[in-house]
Amino acid sequence: MAERRMFAKTIIDSDAFLEMPLSSQLLYFHLSMRADDEGFINKPKTIMRMLGAKEDDMSVLILRKFIIPFDSGVVVIKHWRIHNYLQNDRLTATKYQEEKQQLELDNNKAYRVKKDQCIQNTGEVYTQVRLGKVSIGKDNKECIPKRTQFIKPTKEEIEKYLITITTDIPINADRFLDYYEAKGWLIGKNKMKDWKAAVRNWGRKKDTPIKPNNDSFDQAKRKRELDEIFNGK
Repeated sequence: MAERRMFAKTIIDSDAFLEMPLSSQLLYFHLSMRADDEGFINKPKTIMRMLGAKEDDMSVLILRKFIIPFDSGVVVIKHWRIHNYLQNDRLTATKYQEEKQQLELDNNKAYRVKKDQCIQNTGEVYTQVRLGKVSIGKDNKECIPKRTQFIKPTKEEIEKYLITITTDIPINADRFLDYYEAKGWLIGKNKMKDWKAAVRNWGRKKDTPIKPNNDSFDQAKRKRELDEIFNGK
C-alpha cells in the first residue's frame, strides 16, 4: 500500500467541503491518509477515537457525500480516484471486494452506489444533527448501500478464510461453527453481520469467547478433579 496520499483542490476547496465543521474536515483528511489503495477504510471508529472525533463529524461527511458507509462498518472515500489514482502494477487491490462490488464510477470518476444496491435514507437518524452551517432535515435523501442478508458460513468457507489470516490463537473451524450455531448466530443480543470479523476476534487472545483446546488447559482441569476425589478439595 502506498504511503503518500494526494488531495485534489477541486474537492477540498469546494464550498461543500469548506462549509463543513473543521472537525469533519480533519476527520476526512485522517481517513484519507489511512485508506487503502482503492480508498477503503476498515476501522473508521478507531480513527475517530484517536482524534477525539464525534459521531456527528462522520454523519456530516456521509450526508455531504464525501464518505460512503457500508453495513459491514467499512467506509470508502467517495472522490478517491479524483484524489489518487495508481497504475495497476503499483496498486494493491482492496480486501473489501464485497463492498467494492456495490459501487460504480460516475462520469467524474467518483464512487457511487449502484442503483440496484441503493436504498433511500430519509435522514431519520440524523434529524437532530445541526453543526455550524450544516443542517440535516427529513427532506435529505441519501443513497446508501442496501443491507445485505447475513448468510452463515460453511466449515469449508471458514477454513479457506483461516488460510488467509494470521491469528494469536489457533482457531478450529468446527468449534467456531458449533459455538455460533448454538447461539443462533448472535453476538450479544444482536444478529451477526460479518462472520469474518467474528473469526478475527476469536483469534485475538483477549476476545476469544472460550478457551482453546490445549494440553495445559486439560491437565489443569484434570488436576482439580483428582484433588476433589482424593483430597476433598
